[in-house]
Amino acid sequence: MNFNKEKMNKIINNLEFVYGEEKGRRIFESVQHLIESYKGKTKPKSKQWVDEKDVMLITYGDTIKSEEKNPLQTLNSFLKERVGDTINSVHILPFYPFTSDDGFSVQDYLKVNPEVGNWEDVHELSEQFDLMFDAVINHISSKSDWFLNYLEGDPDYQDYFVEADPDEDYSSIVRPRALPLLTKVEHAQGTKYVWTTFSEDQIDLNYESEKLFMEVLDILVQYVKHGARYLRLDAIGFLWKRLNTSSIHLEETHRIVQVMRDVLEEISPGTIIITETNVPHKDNISYFGDGTNEAHMVYQFPLPPLTLNAFMSGNAKHLSEWADSLEPTSDHTTFFNFLASHDGIGLRPVEGILTEEEVQKMVDQVKDNHGYVSYKDNGDGTQSPYELNVNYLSALSKPEDETDQNVARFLAAQMILLSVKGVPGIYIHSLLGSLNDQEGVDETGRYRSINREKLNRDRLESELDEDGSLRSMIFDTYLNRIEKRTQESAFHPNAEQEVLFLDDRVFSVIRSNEKSGETITVLVNVSDQQVDVDTEAVQKAVGVENVHDLITESTISLQSSNIELAPYQVMWLKEA
Repeated sequence: MNFNKEKMNKIINNLEFVYGEEKGRRIFESVQHLIESYKGKTKPKSKQWVDEKDVMLITYGDTIKSEEKNPLQTLNSFLKERVGDTINSVHILPFYPFTSDDGFSVQDYLKVNPEVGNWEDVHELSEQFDLMFDAVINHISSKSDWFLNYLEGDPDYQDYFVEADPDEDYSSIVRPRALPLLTKVEHAQGTKYVWTTFSEDQIDLNYESEKLFMEVLDILVQYVKHGARYLRLDAIGFLWKRLNTSSIHLEETHRIVQVMRDVLEEISPGTIIITETNVPHKDNISYFGDGTNEAHMVYQFPLPPLTLNAFMSGNAKHLSEWADSLEPTSDHTTFFNFLASHDGIGLRPVEGILTEEEVQKMVDQVKDNHGYVSYKDNGDGTQSPYELNVNYLSALSKPEDETDQNVARFLAAQMILLSVKGVPGIYIHSLLGSLNDQEGVDETGRYRSINREKLNRDRLESELDEDGSLRSMIFDTYLNRIEKRTQESAFHPNAEQEVLFLDDRVFSVIRSNEKSGETITVLVNVSDQQVDVDTEAVQKAVGVENVHDLITESTISLQSSNIELAPYQVMWLKEA
């Protein structure tokens, strides 16, 4: 079989770096066998890279339920009938059997949770939509066969998990949650302590084990074989552990991600790896590697809190300055942008961007809007806000405002998501105009449940069909804007982005596609005031006299004195 020699050399070099020469070469032989077993046996990808037509819907497999069909079938039917081809990609959040954390404590990586459907349902979804699967490979459920076999003393699983001495010093370890790092377990050989970064039910995997590493690699390939175009590497930054370090973003972790990319590209070209690392920007973009060898996309974690801050304060200065500071991506990488997700709105990514006072104002407003705040342990006995747990529409809504005003503010925020450089990921509850699910929090006792509501399809459809309802106002307009976006090459994920500083109340970028020659100037009023934008500055930036606003379908002369932006108005200006 013909192998790409360059990729093979990179794989063996990375394996030897992580595991040493002897063990690395042994693993490399296993990797070669894996590639031989799968190469040519996966469905070819529709295209090798992303473009402006790639828009991702993020949803749990059972967000929409009906009595007639199982949840995955219901989701498929709903999307075909209501969304069509306006959105071409779907991230189905973990749909495997699980024991906690709403799917992120996986019991069996290669089974579909029978409560949501089966592999046939997943395959059917993949016929119309490009799918993203979660690879929750930092940890596995304490009720998984792997861990139960370990506890029973099965020799095949004894090195699958990270055993630890509770008397060691773990103060240097970065902790994402204010929970114990080690969990006491009863093993066939007596009491032991295992590493649990996230919870006692999520047992960290030991990548020093070559058998474990190869098993995970095989799982990733099987996901691709089952129809995944995108693989989301969940909590990947914590993959490699070493005492007396932070045990986050270690070089071994980066090298392992690079091996995963090369193996998947050799087996199924066009497979896209996305790393999920909710950390400050510099650490986050380190997963791009050299721009060709690691993650294809990284989550743009500062965007949700900075956009929220802009609309809460009516001032886009921080958002604009941050967007202006972004380094260019390579032709082989881009950002995965989002505002809302199944998790809350992370605050760590705005460290060094927003002051403590500005963060506290956001915390206070979220609490005023009946949301919650999660805290992290700083390691010195103190805690600080880690995540805002709130529905994004609820976070931006003001009780004193009319529905129209709240909808305009929310949709303006979503237009920033659709406008900036990268691929947009839209959480299903944002598309559907959902609000805080307080009943969900009361039922589970978990703050994140506030944005994970399960919807009855009949009731949902009725609300979407009701003229003037909150859901219909958001859903119809949002879909229309997405459709407009997908027709414009200036919104290609790699199209250039230039920030315009016109007014602190306005977020403005110019998106330019050199290949097509198309340019769109974006204007978003983040305030509740009318803003008169200096057209001379806009004309100077775009170099034309007349522009067409794609939103209102009207033509504007930049020779006139000003552009009047109503509160929360958005313009997409293209040469007329």
